[in-house]
Amino acid sequence: MKWQGRRGSSNVEDRRGMGGKAILGGGIGGVGLIFVLIFTLLGGDPSQLLGTDSSEPYVEKEQDQELAQFVSVVLADTEDVWTEVFEEEGMVYEEPVLVLFSGSVDSACGTATSAVGPFYCPGDQRLYIDLSFYKELQNQFQAPGDFAMAYVVAHEVGHHVQTLLGTSQKVHAMRNRLSEEEYNEYSVKLELQADYYAGVWAHHAQGMNVLEEGDLEEALTAASAVGDDTIQKRAQGYAVPDSFTHGTSEQRKNWFYRGFQSGNLKNGDTFNAKDL
Repeated sequence: MKWQGRRGSSNVEDRRGMGGKAILGGGIGGVGLIFVLIFTLLGGDPSQLLGTDSSEPYVEKEQDQELAQFVSVVLADTEDVWTEVFEEEGMVYEEPVLVLFSGSVDSACGTATSAVGPFYCPGDQRLYIDLSFYKELQNQFQAPGDFAMAYVVAHEVGHHVQTLLGTSQKVHAMRNRLSEEEYNEYSVKLELQADYYAGVWAHHAQGMNVLEEGDLEEALTAASAVGDDTIQKRAQGYAVPDSFTHGTSEQRKNWFYRGFQSGNLKNGDTFNAKDL
Protein backbone atom coordinates (compact mmCIF):
# COMPACT_ATOMS: atom_id res chain seq x y z
CA MET A 1 0.00 0.00 0.00
CA LYS A 2 1.28 3.45 -0.91
CA TRP A 3 1.13 5.27 2.40
CA GLN A 4 4.42 7.07 3.08
CA GLY A 5 4.14 10.83 2.98
CA ARG A 6 0.34 10.79 3.04
CA ARG A 7 -2.06 12.35 5.55
CA GLY A 8 -2.45 10.66 8.89
CA SER A 9 -5.54 10.93 11.04
CA SER A 10 -5.79 13.35 13.95
CA ASN A 11 -8.08 10.85 15.68
CA VAL A 12 -5.31 8.67 17.12
CA GLU A 13 -4.86 8.38 20.87
CA ASP A 14 -1.58 6.86 22.06
CA ARG A 15 -1.93 4.98 25.36
CA ARG A 16 1.03 2.67 24.91
CA GLY A 17 2.75 2.06 28.21
CA MET A 18 -0.27 3.12 30.27
CA GLY A 19 -1.80 -0.34 30.72
CA GLY A 20 -4.83 -1.37 32.74
CA LYS A 21 -6.06 -4.24 34.90
CA ALA A 22 -7.11 -6.79 32.37
CA ILE A 23 -10.13 -8.98 31.75
CA LEU A 24 -10.84 -10.85 28.57
CA GLY A 25 -13.01 -9.84 25.63
CA GLY A 26 -13.36 -10.66 21.94
CA GLY A 27 -11.48 -9.08 19.07
CA ILE A 28 -11.33 -9.35 15.29
CA GLY A 29 -11.35 -13.12 15.31
CA GLY A 30 -12.60 -13.88 18.78
CA VAL A 31 -9.05 -15.06 19.35
CA GLY A 32 -8.64 -14.07 23.00
CA LEU A 33 -10.10 -17.21 24.55
CA ILE A 34 -8.25 -19.38 22.04
CA PHE A 35 -4.93 -17.79 22.96
CA VAL A 36 -5.61 -18.37 26.67
CA LEU A 37 -6.45 -22.01 25.92
CA ILE A 38 -3.26 -22.56 23.94
CA PHE A 39 -1.21 -20.69 26.52
CA THR A 40 -2.59 -22.87 29.33
CA LEU A 41 -2.13 -26.13 27.41
CA LEU A 42 1.51 -25.22 26.86
CA GLY A 43 2.00 -24.90 30.59
CA GLY A 44 1.56 -21.15 30.96
CA ASP A 45 -0.21 -19.39 33.80
CA PRO A 46 -3.41 -17.77 32.42
CA SER A 47 -3.21 -15.13 35.15
CA GLN A 48 -0.30 -13.70 33.19
CA LEU A 49 -2.82 -12.79 30.48
CA LEU A 50 -5.56 -11.70 32.86
CA GLY A 51 -3.55 -10.03 35.59
CA THR A 52 -2.37 -6.55 36.43
CA ASP A 53 -0.10 -4.23 34.50
CA SER A 54 3.40 -5.25 33.58
CA SER A 55 6.16 -3.45 35.43
CA GLU A 56 8.17 -3.32 32.21
CA PRO A 57 8.09 0.21 30.75
CA TYR A 58 7.01 0.51 27.15
CA VAL A 59 9.76 1.55 24.76
CA GLU A 60 8.74 2.38 21.21
CA LYS A 61 10.79 0.55 18.61
CA GLU A 62 11.42 1.87 15.12
CA GLN A 63 9.04 -0.69 13.60
CA ASP A 64 6.32 0.35 16.08
CA GLN A 65 6.76 3.98 15.11
CA GLU A 66 6.36 3.12 11.44
CA LEU A 67 3.33 0.93 12.15
CA ALA A 68 1.71 3.70 14.19
CA GLN A 69 2.15 6.07 11.26
CA PHE A 70 0.78 3.43 8.88
CA VAL A 71 -2.43 2.74 10.81
CA SER A 72 -2.92 6.49 11.17
CA VAL A 73 -2.83 6.85 7.38
CA VAL A 74 -5.23 3.91 6.97
CA LEU A 75 -7.59 5.48 9.49
CA ALA A 76 -7.43 8.78 7.58
CA ASP A 77 -8.33 6.92 4.38
CA THR A 78 -11.33 5.30 6.08
CA GLU A 79 -12.44 8.77 7.22
CA ASP A 80 -12.32 10.07 3.64
CA VAL A 81 -14.09 7.03 2.20
CA TRP A 82 -16.89 6.75 4.75
CA THR A 83 -17.52 10.50 4.78
CA GLU A 84 -18.10 10.27 1.03
CA VAL A 85 -20.21 7.10 1.23
CA PHE A 86 -22.40 8.53 3.99
CA GLU A 87 -22.84 11.80 2.11
CA GLU A 88 -24.06 9.86 -0.91
CA GLU A 89 -26.73 8.32 1.34
CA GLY A 90 -27.70 11.69 2.85
CA MET A 91 -26.03 10.95 6.18
CA VAL A 92 -23.17 12.43 8.20
CA TYR A 93 -20.21 10.24 9.13
CA GLU A 94 -18.87 10.66 12.66
CA GLU A 95 -15.20 9.75 12.84
CA PRO A 96 -14.07 7.20 15.45
CA VAL A 97 -10.91 7.40 17.54
CA LEU A 98 -8.17 4.79 17.21
CA VAL A 99 -6.43 3.96 20.49
CA LEU A 100 -2.93 2.49 20.40
CA PHE A 101 -2.12 0.44 23.50
CA SER A 102 0.40 -2.06 24.76
CA GLY A 103 -0.30 -5.01 27.03
CA SER A 104 -3.75 -4.03 28.29
CA VAL A 105 -6.19 -1.16 28.01
CA ASP A 106 -9.31 0.26 29.65
CA SER A 107 -12.34 1.01 27.48
CA ALA A 108 -16.03 1.73 27.93
CA CYS A 109 -16.57 -1.97 27.18
CA GLY A 110 -14.29 -3.08 30.00
CA THR A 111 -10.60 -3.87 30.13
CA ALA A 112 -8.74 -6.18 27.78
CA THR A 113 -5.29 -7.59 27.16
CA SER A 114 -3.51 -7.69 23.84
CA ALA A 115 -4.54 -11.37 23.64
CA VAL A 116 -8.03 -10.41 22.47
CA GLY A 117 -6.62 -8.81 19.34
CA PRO A 118 -7.86 -5.51 17.91
CA PHE A 119 -11.42 -4.62 18.90
CA TYR A 120 -14.05 -1.90 18.60
CA CYS A 121 -16.05 -0.58 21.55
CA PRO A 122 -19.41 0.99 20.62
CA GLY A 123 -19.68 2.51 24.12
CA ASP A 124 -16.93 5.05 23.42
CA GLN A 125 -16.79 4.69 19.60
CA ARG A 126 -13.12 3.79 19.70
CA LEU A 127 -11.11 1.04 18.06
CA TYR A 128 -8.27 -0.44 20.08
CA ILE A 129 -5.11 -1.91 18.59
CA ASP A 130 -1.89 -3.25 20.08
CA LEU A 131 0.58 -2.97 17.23
CA SER A 132 2.14 -6.29 18.27
CA PHE A 133 -0.83 -7.87 16.49
CA TYR A 134 1.01 -7.14 13.24
CA LYS A 135 3.62 -9.72 14.22
CA GLU A 136 0.89 -12.20 15.15
CA LEU A 137 -0.64 -11.77 11.69
CA GLN A 138 2.71 -12.59 10.16
CA ASN A 139 3.87 -15.38 12.45
CA GLN A 140 0.82 -17.07 13.97
CA PHE A 141 -1.76 -16.43 11.25
CA GLN A 142 0.62 -16.57 8.26
CA ALA A 143 -0.94 -13.36 6.92
CA PRO A 144 1.98 -11.01 6.22
CA GLY A 145 1.94 -7.62 4.55
CA ASP A 146 0.91 -4.08 5.41
CA PHE A 147 -2.46 -4.43 3.70
CA ALA A 148 -3.29 -7.34 5.99
CA MET A 149 -3.01 -4.89 8.88
CA ALA A 150 -4.99 -2.33 6.86
CA TYR A 151 -7.80 -4.90 6.59
CA VAL A 152 -7.78 -5.26 10.38
CA VAL A 153 -8.19 -1.50 10.86
CA ALA A 154 -10.89 -1.34 8.18
CA HIS A 155 -12.80 -4.24 9.79
CA GLU A 156 -12.93 -2.48 13.16
CA VAL A 157 -14.01 0.74 11.43
CA GLY A 158 -16.71 -1.42 9.82
CA HIS A 159 -18.07 -2.06 13.31
CA HIS A 160 -18.13 1.71 13.85
CA VAL A 161 -20.19 2.07 10.67
CA GLN A 162 -22.60 -0.53 12.06
CA THR A 163 -22.90 1.48 15.27
CA LEU A 164 -23.67 4.68 13.36
CA LEU A 165 -26.32 2.84 11.32
CA GLY A 166 -27.86 1.25 14.43
CA THR A 167 -27.16 -2.31 13.29
CA SER A 168 -24.94 -3.25 16.23
CA GLN A 169 -27.49 -2.00 18.76
CA LYS A 170 -30.24 -4.16 17.22
CA VAL A 171 -28.09 -7.28 17.34
CA HIS A 172 -26.81 -6.72 20.88
CA ALA A 173 -30.39 -6.14 22.09
CA MET A 174 -31.19 -9.75 21.14
CA ARG A 175 -28.60 -11.26 23.45
CA ASN A 176 -30.96 -11.93 26.37
CA ARG A 177 -33.82 -13.15 24.16
CA LEU A 178 -31.97 -15.84 22.26
CA SER A 179 -30.08 -18.99 23.07
CA GLU A 180 -26.31 -18.83 22.80
CA GLU A 181 -26.39 -20.79 19.55
CA GLU A 182 -29.04 -18.49 18.03
CA TYR A 183 -27.21 -15.35 19.12
CA ASN A 184 -23.97 -16.69 17.67
CA GLU A 185 -25.65 -16.79 14.25
CA TYR A 186 -26.43 -13.08 14.47
CA SER A 187 -22.94 -12.37 15.74
CA VAL A 188 -21.50 -14.11 12.67
CA LYS A 189 -23.68 -11.99 10.38
CA LEU A 190 -22.55 -8.84 12.18
CA GLU A 191 -18.89 -9.76 11.78
CA LEU A 192 -19.28 -10.70 8.12
CA GLN A 193 -20.93 -7.36 7.46
CA ALA A 194 -17.93 -5.63 9.06
CA ASP A 195 -15.76 -7.63 6.66
CA TYR A 196 -17.96 -6.44 3.80
CA TYR A 197 -17.52 -2.83 4.93
CA ALA A 198 -13.76 -3.37 5.06
CA GLY A 199 -14.03 -4.45 1.44
CA VAL A 200 -16.02 -1.32 0.61
CA TRP A 201 -13.14 0.74 1.97
CA ALA A 202 -10.63 -1.28 -0.07
CA HIS A 203 -12.73 -0.67 -3.21
CA HIS A 204 -12.44 3.07 -2.74
CA ALA A 205 -8.77 2.82 -1.75
CA GLN A 206 -8.15 1.18 -5.10
CA GLY A 207 -9.90 4.13 -6.75
CA MET A 208 -7.55 6.46 -4.85
CA ASN A 209 -4.63 4.64 -6.51
CA VAL A 210 -3.00 3.66 -3.22
CA LEU A 211 -3.16 -0.12 -3.63
CA GLU A 212 -0.11 -1.98 -4.85
CA GLU A 213 0.23 -5.36 -6.50
CA GLY A 214 -0.56 -8.11 -4.01
CA ASP A 215 -2.46 -5.89 -1.55
CA LEU A 216 -5.85 -7.47 -2.25
CA GLU A 217 -4.38 -10.94 -1.78
CA GLU A 218 -2.88 -9.86 1.55
CA ALA A 219 -6.28 -8.72 2.80
CA LEU A 220 -8.01 -11.89 1.60
CA THR A 221 -5.36 -14.01 3.32
CA ALA A 222 -5.86 -12.09 6.57
CA ALA A 223 -9.66 -12.42 6.36
CA SER A 224 -9.29 -16.16 5.82
CA ALA A 225 -6.72 -16.55 8.60
CA VAL A 226 -9.07 -15.20 11.30
CA GLY A 227 -12.01 -17.44 10.41
CA ASP A 228 -13.52 -19.33 13.35
CA ASP A 229 -12.92 -22.72 11.76
CA THR A 230 -9.26 -21.98 11.07
CA ILE A 231 -8.62 -20.62 14.56
CA GLN A 232 -10.40 -23.50 16.31
CA LYS A 233 -8.64 -26.15 14.24
CA ARG A 234 -5.31 -24.55 15.03
CA ALA A 235 -6.11 -24.49 18.75
CA GLN A 236 -7.85 -27.83 19.29
CA GLY A 237 -7.64 -29.78 16.04
CA TYR A 238 -11.34 -29.50 15.13
CA ALA A 239 -14.04 -26.88 14.64
CA VAL A 240 -17.39 -26.50 16.45
CA PRO A 241 -19.73 -24.64 14.05
CA ASP A 242 -22.39 -23.88 16.70
CA SER A 243 -19.79 -21.89 18.62
CA PHE A 244 -18.75 -19.72 15.66
CA THR A 245 -19.12 -16.00 16.34
CA HIS A 246 -17.20 -14.44 13.43
CA GLY A 247 -17.72 -16.76 10.46
CA THR A 248 -15.65 -19.32 8.61
CA SER A 249 -12.53 -18.45 6.69
CA GLU A 250 -14.37 -18.83 3.40
CA GLN A 251 -17.26 -16.62 4.56
CA ARG A 252 -14.98 -13.87 5.81
CA LYS A 253 -12.93 -13.86 2.63
CA ASN A 254 -16.07 -13.97 0.50
CA TRP A 255 -17.81 -11.02 2.17
CA PHE A 256 -14.70 -8.87 2.13
CA TYR A 257 -14.38 -9.52 -1.59
CA ARG A 258 -18.05 -8.70 -2.17
CA GLY A 259 -17.52 -5.34 -0.53
CA PHE A 260 -14.41 -4.80 -2.61
CA GLN A 261 -16.34 -5.49 -5.80
CA SER A 262 -19.40 -3.36 -5.03
CA GLY A 263 -18.05 -0.42 -3.01
CA ASN A 264 -21.45 0.47 -1.58
CA LEU A 265 -23.61 -0.03 1.51
CA LYS A 266 -26.68 -1.59 -0.08
CA ASN A 267 -25.16 -4.94 -1.05
CA GLY A 268 -23.88 -5.70 2.43
CA ASP A 269 -27.05 -7.06 4.05
CA THR A 270 -25.62 -10.23 5.57
CA PHE A 271 -28.70 -10.64 7.77
CA ASN A 272 -30.98 -11.44 4.84
CA ALA A 273 -28.45 -13.10 2.57
CA LYS A 274 -29.69 -16.48 1.34
CA ASP A 275 -26.23 -17.81 0.55
CA LEU A 276 -24.62 -17.16 3.93
